Amino acid sequence: MPASKYVRPTLWVPPAVSAVLQPQPPLAPSIPPTHVVDLMTEAGSAAFGARWRVKEAKVVECPALTNSLPEFKTTYDIEPHAELLGFDDSDWAVITPADLGVRRGGGLVSFIWFRTTLTIPANVAGFDTAGAKAVFCVNVDDYAELWINAAMPRTPGRPSPGAIQGFNMPNRVVLADGAVSPGDRF
Repeated sequence: MPASKYVRPTLWVPPAVSAVLQPQPPLAPSIPPTHVVDLMTEAGSAAFGARWRVKEAKVVECPALTNSLPEFKTTYDIEPHAELLGFDDSDWAVITPADLGVRRGGGLVSFIWFRTTLTIPANVAGFDTAGAKAVFCVNVDDYAELWINAAMPRTPGRPSPGAIQGFNMPNRVVLADGAVSPGDRF
């Protein structure tokens, strides 16, 4: 189960399992979708019960990992760590779906968190969702990490849809490995 409280690491530890032996995260199909819902519209977000929240993350200085070279006493992290399961974003600004595309942050080194919960409806504009493969597609300028239910779909040494895909390239993340059911929450 994903963590619900962030604990800043103190030591770099290699993965317990070799990257070669780790499974590939599910990749979105390359065929055109059967149905598309635009979550940047009121109707699209309402269909999934989405209420979008936003907050700028701050870069903070913190102690270096204990196994860093001696000359490195400090390093940097971001706060808050909103990828956590059950993270409380209730005091964050609520934005409309139409405002999702508004340029935020001051540029240069800038991190912005966007959060929502998507609930799979039984039907969207005549499309029955039961048994469908749900793919979340977003194009972020310029860097993105997608965390789904407190996990970023990624594996070392393999294409990882939850991590940056390239300069202004879309991220396409499969919400569930398999079919979704009405009421599933992401």
